[in-house]
Amino acid sequence: MAQSPAPDAGRLSETAGRYLEAIYYIVHEGEVARPGGLADWLGVSRPTVTVTLQRLARGGWVEVAGDRSINLTAAGEAAASHVVRRHRILERWLVDVLGLDWAAGDREASLLVHGLSEVVVERLDVHLDRPLTCPHGNPIPGRSAVPDGLVRLDLLAPGRPARVVRISEVAEHEAPQLLRLLHDLEVTPGRPVTVRASGTPLQVEVDGRPVEVDRGAARAVWVAPVS
Repeated sequence: MAQSPAPDAGRLSETAGRYLEAIYYIVHEGEVARPGGLADWLGVSRPTVTVTLQRLARGGWVEVAGDRSINLTAAGEAAASHVVRRHRILERWLVDVLGLDWAAGDREASLLVHGLSEVVVERLDVHLDRPLTCPHGNPIPGRSAVPDGLVRLDLLAPGRPARVVRISEVAEHEAPQLLRLLHDLEVTPGRPVTVRASGTPLQVEVDGRPVEVDRGAARAVWVAPVS
């Protein structure tokens, strides 16, 4: 029997791209993507998600298991990585060059990601000297990976020095104000941090400066403990 042709990313619609991008973020945070969570993420109804997932499954982009968990196929992973790459490059440009804060950069990148040609995105990438991550530390697909051994800031042992590496994509989506809060507190990638007291809020030292970090915000921050 002849094999079905591989899905072609060139015929991926904007809607399909948004679904694959959302599934990518959820799965790459180590969580399970399900229709209900996807509906909440995308702000659409559950019946709409069901119909779209059926279409994506027929097209060879996703697989929906018996327990309703959703996984990307190899083609879906490649297509989603392409969208995520564009999004994160645009975020770098909007934040690093245009001076938007993290939250505004993420929001504007979402509006632009499907509207710019690959030529423009490639020129921006070159202009930015091909960054490895988005402004809040999440890797640009194909260039870097999330380091091993990361710990959530709210679980970091008091007194243990660490370095901020990244902010959770899922957490930032569920509470966009977290990005602005963490940006304002300068809890940003590369900053040295130490938990001084594990109460509520956390008493944290950021680059030698004492700050209070809400536990919800701290759960979104992944750090690398320093030996």
